[in-house]
Amino acid sequence: MRNIIFIYLIFHSCTIFGQEKGVFSGAFETNANVFIRDSSINTPNTPQYDRQFFGGEAWLNVNYAIQGFKIGARFDMFNNSNLRIPTDSYSGIGIGRWFVQKSIDKLELSAGYLYDQIGSGLIFRAFETRPLFIDNALYGARVKYNLSENWHIMGFAGKQKNAFDTYTGNIKGIRSEGFISLGSEDTPLTLAPGIGFVNRTISDENMAGVVDALRTYLDEDRFSPKHNTYLSTIYNTLTYRGFSLYTEVALKSKDIFYNPFAVKAEIVGSTTGKLEQKSGSVLYGSLSYAKGNLGVTAEAKRTKNFNFRIDPNQRLLRGLVNYLTPLNRQNTYRLTARYSPAAQDISEMAYALDVRYKFSKAWSIGVNYSDITTLEGDRLFQELFTEVIYKYKRKWQLTGGIQFLNYNQEIYEMKSEVPIVKTITPYIDFLYRFTTTKALRTEFQYMQTKQDYGSWLFGLAEFSIAPKWSFEASGMYNIKPKKANSKGDIEKTLYPTLGVVFFNDAQRYSLRYVKQVEGVICSGGICRLEPAFSGFRFAMNTTF
Repeated sequence: MRNIIFIYLIFHSCTIFGQEKGVFSGAFETNANVFIRDSSINTPNTPQYDRQFFGGEAWLNVNYAIQGFKIGARFDMFNNSNLRIPTDSYSGIGIGRWFVQKSIDKLELSAGYLYDQIGSGLIFRAFETRPLFIDNALYGARVKYNLSENWHIMGFAGKQKNAFDTYTGNIKGIRSEGFISLGSEDTPLTLAPGIGFVNRTISDENMAGVVDALRTYLDEDRFSPKHNTYLSTIYNTLTYRGFSLYTEVALKSKDIFYNPFAVKAEIVGSTTGKLEQKSGSVLYGSLSYAKGNLGVTAEAKRTKNFNFRIDPNQRLLRGLVNYLTPLNRQNTYRLTARYSPAAQDISEMAYALDVRYKFSKAWSIGVNYSDITTLEGDRLFQELFTEVIYKYKRKWQLTGGIQFLNYNQEIYEMKSEVPIVKTITPYIDFLYRFTTTKALRTEFQYMQTKQDYGSWLFGLAEFSIAPKWSFEASGMYNIKPKKANSKGDIEKTLYPTLGVVFFNDAQRYSLRYVKQVEGVICSGGICRLEPAFSGFRFAMNTTF
């Protein structure tokens, strides 16, 4: 009922402010999947293939701004969707978000479902990532006051969104950020410091779940659980000429979290995975330099016991209050992106270096290296990525490179007793422009590996007719298979994709036939294991 009331206010605000000219905007997005049974992919006991055969999602955003007011709402629909649980079905319809915001001189007041963060998000980030069914909006209130042109303070309190409901725990926090200009016009030096604090209180309902779990533990694994956890962070961005240095330190008081790698004592023997109560910390730094044709970025991060959720009983991607910055390269090619690491909140030591140099208008090169281990030194992820680009006027462009990768599948995908996946992946991307409106882009990739599914070939052809059409055909071929399909056979398998995309001003329509292998998908460094797929996918996006 409360949501209906606020939607009524949103759509009748135009009448309330009838004499004024406001700004109305919105966006609509929908996905529809038709599932086709295919014995060559492993999809046992999946309801969409067994009996539903259809699944989809839709989001409608509307916003209105007038006289310092910003009012918005979002309608969400899920019908046999596999976004929330990739191997299951979820349906739900309702108001997924509403908010009201008012600016009064230096004061900004907001209420409803809010998105915000402190620093890089190490201690708090309320955000949305639709492909992974993440919507961690804060349902509550926020007050922001501009102390001066360069300084502000912000405070918030509320609950975390959980689909069409909220988690029962409470969260509150404060942030202050500023900007300081030093030096001179010839030698400019700037600072952008910030500080933040967050408190999370576990509800009695959620604490009861923790206590019930602890009762099953032996004395050596038990502890006295605390309702409250406190986090703090301090961060700063320093810029000097071509240099930019970002540093952040975050600390967490003793907090209850589930450690899937911890050993729990049993009456007979032991098992893996248990609740723990420990303090945590994150150290993160990023140094970049850009001058002329050279660009360099170096990053480092140390994470210890920084799993932070609104409810310690939640698992995987549910109930996350914070966001840990990933240090690996965000790859876009199909095979180079096949093994992507998720940021580890229990134990991680990560380094990354990215160097790019443009020799001329035609030639440029890029090299990226990332190395991720546990604090104990066990290998999690290692990647060396190189790329060379050659442009011939505006007629054609050739991109080529090679990726060397080590990936701990046992940790990232929670698969027991599997070896480190080691891959070598060369690739070529060729773009040819026939005219100013017609172009053909082709890709060829080869992944050599003796682990997991074995070696792969991937090819793609994409023909575009600007500004309306794009046609694509691709195939991912398991040329040296290592895994058996649902029939128990180890055989070479082709995973094809055929698609067409139509653009009409602010509208985008796409229709694809897709056969997809199981694998990890990532968005912004947040990853999950996605099951195999076979069927048709339709998508539509529009803004107004």
